[in-house]
Amino acid sequence: MSEFSSKEKKILSNHFSNSDGSVFAIITPRQVDRGALMSRYSRTDKSMRRIFLDEFLKNKNRGEEFYNRVLLEYGDDSVAELGEAQIAIEGLSNIAVKKIEDRRIGLSYLEKSSRYVAWNKKIKGEYRFYRDPVLMKSKFADVFLDSCNFSFDVYSKNIEPMIKYVREKYPIEKYSFKDSKDGKEKPFSKLREEQDIKSANMIYRGSTKAKALDILRGLLPASTLTNVGITGNGRAFEYLLTVLSASELQEEQELASKIKKELDTTIKSFVRRSDDKYGKAFQSYLRELKRTSKKIAKEIKPKSSNGVRTKLVDWESEKNSIDKIITSIIYEQSPSTSYPEILNQVKKFSNQKKIKIINQFTKLRKNRRHRPSRAFESTYYTFDLLNNFGMFRDFHRHRALTLERQLLTTDHGYNTPDEIKILGIDKEYKECMDKTKESFDKIRKKLPEQGQYVVNFAYNYPYFMKFNLREACHLIELRTVPQGHIDYRRVAQQMYNQINKVHPNLSKIMKFVDLKEYDLERFESEKRTEEKRKKLK
Repeated sequence: MSEFSSKEKKILSNHFSNSDGSVFAIITPRQVDRGALMSRYSRTDKSMRRIFLDEFLKNKNRGEEFYNRVLLEYGDDSVAELGEAQIAIEGLSNIAVKKIEDRRIGLSYLEKSSRYVAWNKKIKGEYRFYRDPVLMKSKFADVFLDSCNFSFDVYSKNIEPMIKYVREKYPIEKYSFKDSKDGKEKPFSKLREEQDIKSANMIYRGSTKAKALDILRGLLPASTLTNVGITGNGRAFEYLLTVLSASELQEEQELASKIKKELDTTIKSFVRRSDDKYGKAFQSYLRELKRTSKKIAKEIKPKSSNGVRTKLVDWESEKNSIDKIITSIIYEQSPSTSYPEILNQVKKFSNQKKIKIINQFTKLRKNRRHRPSRAFESTYYTFDLLNNFGMFRDFHRHRALTLERQLLTTDHGYNTPDEIKILGIDKEYKECMDKTKESFDKIRKKLPEQGQYVVNFAYNYPYFMKFNLREACHLIELRTVPQGHIDYRRVAQQMYNQINKVHPNLSKIMKFVDLKEYDLERFESEKRTEEKRKKLK
């Protein structure tokens, strides 16, 4: 017999996907009520739908009241995760978007790409880059504007020549495409169907344009405006707002206010504390953290280095790592045995037996989405990295790891793609980089944080990454796929080779690392995308 009357069922149909099933979706329109229902659910033996009928139906402010009491009075942070929102931010700098994307937990991002979209368009006669108010009111305004405009000029004027060069170097006749009649791959010259020729040209144009934009992106300054979409829960958004509010950059402070205003229209109750007493105290704590770190860092003598590096600087012996991983594998299936007892027994296994166990788990992986089990999180690697900021932007998106980074500067030299030299624009490219360095050195003396805006993507950027073997599988396999940017593919390949050197047996779990080089990185991916398009028609 149903728990609810016919009348109650009718009411519930507007707020839940069903009134009888043990599994149901909460579809009541107000976000605050959905979250409050989930939280209230854990504090009573009533069913959720009964809670709704008894407590929420007659009191439209029940959700708000609940969160005021639980979040503000009791500080139960976990309930803030029950409110979710999606926001879009348009026209923020590549400095600000990195600060936002530093938040690793509770938020997901989709950012405008520099390889599919050319960044050369002007709005009201001006290139799209952020003009920091503090910079624009300072004596460095003209220096900043001249440098950024010159960077965009060089980038913009060379898009078509670079596309032309790429297409001359990699002519369409060099590649094969699918013939719709027999399903076979054939050289472009052998295609006869008009639709096949059209598809081939679309694939080729897309992959060659992406290649050209990849090469030129180093010219873009960090002030370049981008767009980002964010999906996340209230707790994560609340922390993001606090971090942005504590920033020394006006752009990030203003973004905090704008984001808070929009979140108030959807999940107000979940982010209320970001600018109250609690939030202000947290902002003070974050500022003090930075001040204290700066003070301690002054004891270290600065030493700049040019060039690039991908260096494994910290790891555990393979013997100890294998013992820990096998212990973790066994632990889950040994409910009566403690971790130390299992570890002691594993240490007595022969090396041959241990390697055999690791190889068994390696064989189980049939594709890169078959992630190793959590047991492979038992060993860690720390890499010290120095590579161009454009490449860092891609690696930065990996959040299941520890990443620490420095201010963006011109202290470590810059990257010049071979194609820049071959096309004969290396002098202009160098002039752009030199102009940037000259501008940055002037600005940094008074405004080191704001100085970052003028630095080009090509400049090398120092950071370190620490991750476990399971995350190494994800990061390195993903970042060596053929369609990846050549810069990060090479760094991921170097990471693999260095891990393989110190852990030759454990590194076998990374079965899907691609160590090859490709002419047109996006070519095969564009072909797959085109095949999917055809099936949708």
